[in-house]
Amino acid sequence: MVFVQLFITFFKIGLFGFGGGYAMLSMIQHEVVEVHQWLGIKEFTDIVAISQSTPGPIAINCATYIGYTAAGGSISGSIIATFAVCLPSVIIMLAVCKFFLAFGKNKYFSAALAGMMPAATGLVAAAALMLMNSHNFVDYKSIIICAAAFVLSYFFKTGIIKIIIFSGILGYVLF
Repeated sequence: MVFVQLFITFFKIGLFGFGGGYAMLSMIQHEVVEVHQWLGIKEFTDIVAISQSTPGPIAINCATYIGYTAAGGSISGSIIATFAVCLPSVIIMLAVCKFFLAFGKNKYFSAALAGMMPAATGLVAAAALMLMNSHNFVDYKSIIICAAAFVLSYFFKTGIIKIIIFSGILGYVLF
């Protein structure tokens, strides 16, 4: 039964998760922590951190680990969750590729795409706010690292790899 729940849950997330992996995080958190209770909020936060540091899209990495955990340590759970979160994108891309040339200049199609961009931005902001909890921001040191990363990224246009290395060193020094 858990395999069916995994498939339905992650298919739904893949189908309605516009804006990429970070936009999907709030949906994943809601389904996995609140609805199905496969994980606690602390474990979910850890999974997000691990998923960011491993190669590949964050939503797929999260789905793989959550599937494994929810299925009691079964690789089948990982495969099902990963397949289910990817399947809607594959189906939609095949349909878009087939019909994009026919509808690419259509004003309604263009307007619908333009309306999705602010929604995707809002979903990414929701994911950022969701991750701002007591598990991530333990004390003032965490806020210093977060602020420094923001300043380096936004004002100085520093590359993400340099920010990650800097944050790791700062975390090592402060903690």
